[in-house]
Amino acid sequence: MSKVLPPRTAAPLEVTLLASVFVVAACGLVYELTAAALASYILGDSVLQFSTVIGAYLFSMGIGSWLSRFFERQLPAHFLRIELLVALAGGAMPALLFLANAYVPGAFRFLLYGMVGLVGILVGLEIPLVMRILKRDVALKELVSQVLTFDYLGALVVSVAFPLLLVPQLGLIRTGLLFGLLNAAVAVWALWVFRHELRRVPAHALACACTLASLLAGFALADGITTLAEDKLYHEPVVVAATSPYQRIVVTNGRAGHRLFLNGNLQFAERDEYRYHEALVHPAMAAHGGPRRVAVLGGGDGMAVREVLKYPSVEQIVLVELDPQMTRIFATDPAMLRLNAGALASPKLSIVNTDAFQWLQNSSEVFDVIVVDFPDPTNFSIGKLYTNSFYALLAQRLSASGYAVIQTTSPLVARQSFWTVATTIESVGLRATPYHAHVPSFGEWGFIIASHRPWHWPTALPGNLRFLSLPSLPTLFDFPQDMARIPAPVNRLSNQALVGIYEQEWGRVAH
Repeated sequence: MSKVLPPRTAAPLEVTLLASVFVVAACGLVYELTAAALASYILGDSVLQFSTVIGAYLFSMGIGSWLSRFFERQLPAHFLRIELLVALAGGAMPALLFLANAYVPGAFRFLLYGMVGLVGILVGLEIPLVMRILKRDVALKELVSQVLTFDYLGALVVSVAFPLLLVPQLGLIRTGLLFGLLNAAVAVWALWVFRHELRRVPAHALACACTLASLLAGFALADGITTLAEDKLYHEPVVVAATSPYQRIVVTNGRAGHRLFLNGNLQFAERDEYRYHEALVHPAMAAHGGPRRVAVLGGGDGMAVREVLKYPSVEQIVLVELDPQMTRIFATDPAMLRLNAGALASPKLSIVNTDAFQWLQNSSEVFDVIVVDFPDPTNFSIGKLYTNSFYALLAQRLSASGYAVIQTTSPLVARQSFWTVATTIESVGLRATPYHAHVPSFGEWGFIIASHRPWHWPTALPGNLRFLSLPSLPTLFDFPQDMARIPAPVNRLSNQALVGIYEQEWGRVAH
């Protein structure tokens, strides 16, 4: 008769080591996500940046795992030192990348992948060392399953908390430093647990104290670091700054008045935004004659809503803005309220903070005018809002006599991009009426009216406009030869050709 062995009870050392695996995995994923998020903020194309950063990070982890074979003795000491190095390199990475982009922009990409590689190698060393330390007391079968379980659990917790809690509440710099402190705390724990095995305990204790002090100082000075970097980057004082799960929002105030930047890209300048927003809104609104129900997709700054409210016939406006941070800032900040004339507080307005694509899919409402004011298609997440799938949904929400107007980048700088949007609109059975206006902060800028019926010249405009007038309106619809129509593909959800065309055209200007 075989003897039944009692279930093995986990030793305190085993439990704490596995808890450290959880922390190590969480910290490693945070460093990976902060690097990818910063790259997408600064370099654009979030799909490309996340893919390359994650790929480089995982490859570096593989190198670290391979290098772990050369650590044979004093494993707790090596583990402690690696934790301190990860804490410093990973925790400081967002702050260093912010500063590099502001002061040495040409070095940003090199520093990004250099630091991702360094942190990846160090993180790749951590888990094998923990497993070899645990191997002294735990059977291999249980060891692998337990370590991988805690590793994956740490990754799960952080992947959920990063966009929903950490970035909105702490920002990227403080998030990195917080998890650097967690890595340093694991090192302090290792110092205490393995103090009888370690040589030069005072030196290790001093290293832990210096690391903690550096990270705590960085955490306390995080706002100052961000302000220093952004003041240098934007060349004028930053008066509003916020990080949401979707973007970095910055408002500056300088000689040109207030300027709004999303992920470093200019969205409007106070001195000439009226040109852009009057051109965006009034050709469609005035041509309709008596619009009652209006939707504004994007435009969380409230400027387009301000122009829509100039029509007494309007009874209802629905503003669909993905980022609640945008609508909060422009509904509460005194300077922003002055710019949009308090439009977001209008009783006619309903604000819906959701993805416009999903909103169109789920909505059954029909509108007389739809104003589409999205950022340019710099990445695939925005590019989907310029596809034939999106415009087919738009057509369903547009009344038979209604007009939709879409901001459509520069027909001069990004000529094929502009006409790709026109071709895509026409591919779903809508008429496309293109026009353009000169906005000094952007140059020549393009718009397209989409409709079921032909667009007609308006017979009247609101009386308090600063840019548009009936006599000057025909000039907006005249395209000179260097902006005239050229062949362009349909932008489909399955290929998003527009994103590549846009990057190529604007990339020529940047270089």
